[in-house]
Amino acid sequence: MAEQWIIRVEGKEYGPADLATLHEWKADGRVLPSNAARRVDVDLWKTAADIPGLFQLEPPPVQKEVRSQASAVTTQQSEVSDQQSASKPPTRNVLTETFRVYFRGFFQFLALTLLTLVPSLCSQFTGAMIQTAPNVNVDLRTMVAAAFSVCMFVLTLVLWPVYVAGIQILSVELTAGRRVSFLSILNHAVKYWPRVAGLCIFVYVIFVLITGFGLGVLLMMFSAAVSGSLFSIVVALGLAVFQIWLFMRFFINVLFWQQFAVLENATAIDALRASRNLARSGRDLPWYQRPVWRAALIVSIWYAFVIAVEVVAYWPKVAAEWPMVQDYYKQLISAQDPKVVLEKMMANVPQNQAINFAELGWSILIRIVQPLLGIAFVVLYLDSKSDV
Repeated sequence: MAEQWIIRVEGKEYGPADLATLHEWKADGRVLPSNAARRVDVDLWKTAADIPGLFQLEPPPVQKEVRSQASAVTTQQSEVSDQQSASKPPTRNVLTETFRVYFRGFFQFLALTLLTLVPSLCSQFTGAMIQTAPNVNVDLRTMVAAAFSVCMFVLTLVLWPVYVAGIQILSVELTAGRRVSFLSILNHAVKYWPRVAGLCIFVYVIFVLITGFGLGVLLMMFSAAVSGSLFSIVVALGLAVFQIWLFMRFFINVLFWQQFAVLENATAIDALRASRNLARSGRDLPWYQRPVWRAALIVSIWYAFVIAVEVVAYWPKVAAEWPMVQDYYKQLISAQDPKVVLEKMMANVPQNQAINFAELGWSILIRIVQPLLGIAFVVLYLDSKSDV
């Protein structure tokens, strides 16, 4: 069956139409390369110029000969241009495009962020009010507040796949220079909810398990250092190397799963397989131009920013409690029964803590600029696919 297309002209949609009909519309001047177009079975809008065989026609033999002669004349110029473009750091271009897309669609990205941020804040505020209220009794009002807090937390998790898919759709539309309404973004993002939710559960759970394994290795190394067992130290170091290798392998394999699951409409298995293949592509390129290293640099820049913000946010509390932590550490190292010291530490941990609005403000800032990470991966994905 021939491919059927929908054409959007001045806000109105026409079709479905096959390629022969599109050629007739083109001859009548009803279809231009800049008109929005999509396949009937795909929700992602492109342009009519992207329809295979519509505008990318083969030139006549005379034009081919003239072009071959012209290309021979301009070979030297193109080589110089290639050398200049190769000298430009590709990741810098990705970052520049990322900020351009983010500021162009700032309010739409902010609206997507608020989808998950508002219920998350409601859950935190309600939980904090229950914990800090003096002489809290388990009555109907307390149970309703607790249930509301849990519902808001669950709503945050439910809306997260919509947020992830929305970032992909909005980013690719803005990268192509197209404007799209926020309701249209939500409508398309909701369609991908089952697939994105399943992949989110798989990817995040695996990362949590690998991180938990790493924390276990750290505890093992700490106890081995305290006991002075050389064998335990060697085993712990070996497990730490294995954990790092495991984390890196999984990180590489899932770099572009969001883009393939949403933008390519791939199934969960196909998205993971295509993500792995794209991440490992570009072996003929210099290492700094390969997708995996460019992605690693983007993630490193993001986490460096997050860590810097958290240091600024939590430094006053850490500076105030650091002498107490050092004291407990010395007691734990020298104590004959570390269990007693640990029980003392847990007894001095404040049970009811009020919300620190300064720390909350910094965390909200991180959430507001978090779409930058998703945009960067969309831009990198589009750039990497053009190189494959």
